[in-house]
This record gives sequence, C-alpha cells and structure tokens, in this order.
Amino acid sequence: MSYNRFVDKVVIVTGAASGIGEKAAKSFAEESAQVVVADINDEEGQRVVDEIKEAGGEAIFVHADSSQEADNRKMIQAAVDQYGKLDSVVANAGINIEAKIADLSVEDYKKVRSINLDGTFYANKFAVEQFLKQGNGGSIVNIGSIHSHVAREGLTAYATTKGGIQMLTKQVGTDYADQGIRCNMVCPAYINTPLTETVAPEIRKELANMHPIKRMGEVDEVSAAILFLASDDASFITGSDVKVDGGYTAV
Repeated sequence: MSYNRFVDKVVIVTGAASGIGEKAAKSFAEESAQVVVADINDEEGQRVVDEIKEAGGEAIFVHADSSQEADNRKMIQAAVDQYGKLDSVVANAGINIEAKIADLSVEDYKKVRSINLDGTFYANKFAVEQFLKQGNGGSIVNIGSIHSHVAREGLTAYATTKGGIQMLTKQVGTDYADQGIRCNMVCPAYINTPLTETVAPEIRKELANMHPIKRMGEVDEVSAAILFLASDDASFITGSDVKVDGGYTAV
C-alpha cells in the first residue's frame, strides 16, 4: 500500500544520519515531504540527503548538535529559509551511557541529559514558536523509549531523560492542542539498527527474547508509527504515545 500524506509539507528529522532517523527521513521524502536532515555527522547526513535526491525526493542537510540551543534555532530557521514554512518536527536524536547511579559520573549524566532531554525540549520549543507564527498548526513527534515507561538495570541517565520526554510530550501536546499543534511520542523497544548490529549474537538473541513477539523490531516498523503520528491520519491524537515494542511493556 502506498501513501502520499506529506505533499507540500516541510519536515525536520533530528538524528537523521542513521538508524530510525534515517529511515524516517527517507519515508517522509517517499511521501513527498520536503525534508530537513539534521545531525551532528555531516558526512552521513549528506549521504542521506543524496540518497533521498537520487530516489526523486527533496531534502537538505543541516549540521545540528541536539544539545545546543543555537543549533536548534538554526535548524528551524534553515527549514523556513529553504522551504518557506515548517509543518512537522521529529525529535529523534539521542544517546545512551549505561551505568547505575552510584557509578554514573555527573559529566556523563549531563551529556545524556543535554542531548536527549534538553535537545528534545529545544526542538519542541522552537518548532512551537514557528507554528504559532504561521498560525496554521503543526505536528511534533518525539522519540521516547520503552524506558520512558519501565526501568532496566544500568539505564539511570537514559531512562530518566526518556521519562522526561514523556511528560514534555504531554505538556506540549495539551498546552497547544486548541491551536492545532499536536505533539506525540513513539516508544520503540530494541530495534535492529547499525548500533545494535554491533552487539554479540548471543546478546542480540537475549534482547530478542525479552519481547513477547520474540524478535527485535525493524526501523521501518518504527518509522511507520512516526509518519502516522505526524500525519493528518492522527488528527485527533495529541499528548499520547505509541509503543512499538513487540509487547515488551505489556508484561
């Protein structure tokens, strides 16, 4: 089944140089969106743009460090300068540094927080400001995690920030709902990405078996949920989350 839900829509995807972000950016382009690929990795980000254009889509690359306020402002402005407006933002950029709280350095905690939570805050704030200027609504999709909802040993910084994103999503999604601005969250479980593909096979098998569906997820399965929430198909959904988790949080 093919869709074309983003004709004349301008979409920013952060952390779009690989994994879930890359797939989402390409999927938006396939549905006729004008895509801003934002990432700290210039080479891989430009590769994604080139591949979108080779497939007949439209995209630009913007170097953006999610943790930096100025970079987030620049990212929003670049979309408006290039395409004249902004319709959707996918706040996907994130990292993980594993440690229990007694072993987690303050520096590492601040690093995870600055990219995951502060970066999502900046992307949401400046997107909402732009949507309000335009006066015709908009949509935000934040990328949370199963660990927005449940703990796992050693995920102090990551789970804290992803839990914070859940409440940020609820706040933004309800504070501006009457002005046509929607904000929702996608919460993936363990997904096959370039990062997880480097994990030892026995660990990957253990991760797969943690899901009742007995496998890890695929980036296109997460991307499908992102595009649904960003689209008018989800026009009555805001402040909510979709768990793409193979049943992980249900048991």
